[in-house]
Amino acid sequence: MRYKDNWEETKSRFVAWWRHSRIDRPMMRVIGRLEDPVEPLEIIEPPRTPMEYHLDVDRKVKELRNFCRTHLFLAESFPSLNINIGPGSMATYLGSEPVFSWDTVWYTPCVTSDWSDWGPLRYDKDNYWWKLHLSLIRKAKELAGDDFLVNIPDIIESIDILSSLRGAQKFIYDLIDSPDIVKKYIKQTDELYFKYYDAMYEIVKCTDGSSSYTVFDIWGPGKTAKVQCDFSAVMSPKQFHEFFIPSLTYQCNRLDYVLYHLDGPDAIKHLPAILKVEKVDAIQWTPGAGKPDGGSEDWYPVYDMVREAGKSLWISIEEGNFDDWIKKADKIVKRYGADGLYLLFPVTELEIAEELIRKAEMDWG
Repeated sequence: MRYKDNWEETKSRFVAWWRHSRIDRPMMRVIGRLEDPVEPLEIIEPPRTPMEYHLDVDRKVKELRNFCRTHLFLAESFPSLNINIGPGSMATYLGSEPVFSWDTVWYTPCVTSDWSDWGPLRYDKDNYWWKLHLSLIRKAKELAGDDFLVNIPDIIESIDILSSLRGAQKFIYDLIDSPDIVKKYIKQTDELYFKYYDAMYEIVKCTDGSSSYTVFDIWGPGKTAKVQCDFSAVMSPKQFHEFFIPSLTYQCNRLDYVLYHLDGPDAIKHLPAILKVEKVDAIQWTPGAGKPDGGSEDWYPVYDMVREAGKSLWISIEEGNFDDWIKKADKIVKRYGADGLYLLFPVTELEIAEELIRKAEMDWG
């Protein structure tokens, strides 16, 4: 990989992390900012509209190349390109229309009357947004070549997609009023997810069959993905077990490496059920707006449960200065050990980034 010197070593560490096996220090995402670019930078025209901001592949590739020319990817960080039509683009392949804003993409509900009137969800190879997304991924792969990875997009799955299609308010009532119908549609989305996932995987996978997944900085030597159910924040544990756990189990059984995205304090109540799913390999904890970052001791009860279940941890340490990062990481490593631990730090000056690596090698083994 052009912008990553120790890629083979990085891959072996990822394998160890997924397997929760012994490594000499925690997995780490550390990116150092260079004083001068290693290659001339490209001139980039700024996007004129939110839609262009999200979908202009040529600009995104240039931006990543410029980033690679001005930063050093240390430890287990690696350069990869995100080509998303927002978080949950599977909804657009099934009938929703995207609404683009500068910071995200929303999806308009399309099942406005009743599920029975909508009919079964089907794969449509000619859907405009599906064809467009595939073409963007192909173009990104061509432009990237072997210089950096192109990530599998955040198409999302299962209940979160049905909530987008239906609208969250109505879908809450559907769980109560029409549970059998909802379960039928969950099974349909589970099957459709892999029609889309597999097609994208075939485009972006490396020659060895490995793949990387968007936003979460993860790579695996096979079909790799983040899975989630953000809608679970408004579900009871009974509903979660009844409606989502069968879906999650099915998804995990068709993937090789699975990171579960646990989003916000209202989702914690479902963690015991998630941890019982054998093929969930790791947990990524997002504290939520206004909460302390992943390095806070507030979240140790969450991490305790994950470790007791034998799963790996993905922890982002974002707040404070270098000393704060070290203090948080010291406590986490001391409590949980280095095995199965992935610590992600903010992009920083190269001198600080290199000091992080030295600290890890000396004290976090």
